[in-house]
Amino acid sequence: MRFNLVDRIVAWEPGKTLNAEKYLTLGEEYLRDHFPTFPVMPGVLMLQSVVEASSWLWRISRDFDSTVIALREARNVKYGTFMEPGRIMEIAVELIKTDGSTATFRGKGNIKGGAQTVSAQIVLTAYNVSEKSPHGEILDEKLNRHWRERFAWLSGEFQKAN
Repeated sequence: MRFNLVDRIVAWEPGKTLNAEKYLTLGEEYLRDHFPTFPVMPGVLMLQSVVEASSWLWRISRDFDSTVIALREARNVKYGTFMEPGRIMEIAVELIKTDGSTATFRGKGNIKGGAQTVSAQIVLTAYNVSEKSPHGEILDEKLNRHWRERFAWLSGEFQKAN
């Protein structure tokens, strides 16, 4: 199963920062198994929300030039309070440094109007499928179109264009 944990991109400055939101609803599939009598967002998914927000910042900072962005390392991961259904996690990420196809980010998640849920330093690596496969150009084109369309929806740019 693949999760898309960033529900909305609120603001961004390419090469610097990105703010996003995750709306946690009781309908999220994983909550059935994660403490059924006390449903809370698993810590690894709170961390993944920070990773996804960092990936979006990296994509827009590089003008979507890489179709695959993968987590290379998570450092100094700290968890705070529980994230319960009905809450909104505000995610803030900052690009710290880049080194070719690798970038380091500092990120955190807070319950809207409340306590911190997660913080971490994230290292991502970016590449294109065509770098790994001789027939990857077609897939790169499809992925690039997918990421640009998804960004337009998450950021509200789609509504502005229509």
